[in-house]
Amino acid sequence: MYQRILVPTDGSATSGRALQEAVKLAAGKAQLRLVYVIEEVYLLDAEGYAFIDYAALQGAVRHTGERALAQAAEKVRQSGMTAETALLDAAGERVASVIDGEARRWPADLIVIGTHGRSGLSRLLLGSVAEGVVRGASVPVLLVRAE
Repeated sequence: MYQRILVPTDGSATSGRALQEAVKLAAGKAQLRLVYVIEEVYLLDAEGYAFIDYAALQGAVRHTGERALAQAAEKVRQSGMTAETALLDAAGERVASVIDGEARRWPADLIVIGTHGRSGLSRLLLGSVAEGVVRGASVPVLLVRAE
């Protein structure tokens, strides 16, 4: 049914479960595109942060994204399929908006994303990228819950 499935990953076990579900849905027939969104790192302008190497910190964040994508792509390969990968810069945008923008640009038929299913105070404090994707997505979204 779906021909192009977009799978955002953050390297977590929850996004790994979403990837497994996307591979099942693709069944060797649909294209998969794995994306990792790099958020801008903001440092407070305070005395204690004067010695932080901002370029090195950004490089580490980028490296983390590259590693998460490589691991996800390897899981797809182990299933006998292939996947495109993309490292996306948020550039000040909300992560959910970047994911939806990529779904429109690629264009995807479906977004498969993991959710931790937080509620209450933890949801308020941490927010939910998955919820943001569901609310603003231009294509259907499948949420895969953490165990």
